[in-house]
Amino acid sequence: MKWEDSKKGYENYLRLEKSLSQNSIAAYINDINKLVEFLDKNFKKIPPERVKLNHLKSFVEWLNERGVSPRTQARTISGIKSFYKYLLIEGKITSDPTALLESPKIGRKLPDILTMEEIDSLIEAVDLDKAEGQRNKAMLETLYSCGLRVSELVNLKLTNLFFDQGFVKIEGKADKERLVPVSKRAIEEINKYLNGYRKTLKISKESENILFLNRRGKKLSRVMIFTIIKNLADKVGLEKKISPHTFRHSFATHLINGGADLRAVQEMLGHESILTTEIYTHLDRDYLRSTIHQFHPRS
Repeated sequence: MKWEDSKKGYENYLRLEKSLSQNSIAAYINDINKLVEFLDKNFKKIPPERVKLNHLKSFVEWLNERGVSPRTQARTISGIKSFYKYLLIEGKITSDPTALLESPKIGRKLPDILTMEEIDSLIEAVDLDKAEGQRNKAMLETLYSCGLRVSELVNLKLTNLFFDQGFVKIEGKADKERLVPVSKRAIEEINKYLNGYRKTLKISKESENILFLNRRGKKLSRVMIFTIIKNLADKVGLEKKISPHTFRHSFATHLINGGADLRAVQEMLGHESILTTEIYTHLDRDYLRSTIHQFHPRS
């Protein structure tokens, strides 16, 4: 069995049976490529069906020596486990060499968040004298108002805007759809963008239904959103290390700290498990303290 054939079959499995996004598929394939790189250097191009637990343990040690963080190691090991699970399902192997492979113990990292004042300062720092200024302002308002992933923002469609009802339809991970309320301010900024800058663009045929476009009339890249936010953070002198995802973290944290139901926040974020959403209850120590004082019988 050749690695390239196995990877191609695995990629199809992830796309067709798991319905993963292209970004997720690329990450899984990259995990396998790391393993292949290691095996080629150390075990004379051993094929996938001959890989044993000792090979995989050596691979983890190699990752350690290269200074790969425990969190990244755990994600890589998870990808390799998924690959061998696929080979087992397909009957390509009779036993799974990853069954006893342990992931490194990692703590749960709390995400950075922005205060309302910091979010307002970033949005106010957008230069509206520039042609794309109103687009950028509308994008930031939408990120924070709806708690979107960056991939959801760049793929947001005109036909999924239901402003009369106060909702937008989001196409999330694994093509799962959800309805998310959108604020009046975000609606206002989006409408200014639609009636202004977007009308001046020569829009490419494949991007006619995409809301946010670049100056060439095409869908924005995820990297472009990162760049816009980084430049604004530098402009206002914000020392926190932030990304588009920081707006999503802030959205969730502000809702929960304001008393929102955890299940409702889970639904709006599109989390499959409520355990993922629960991390936001650990971000505000004052909120936790007041909850204990209010509800615990010994308080």
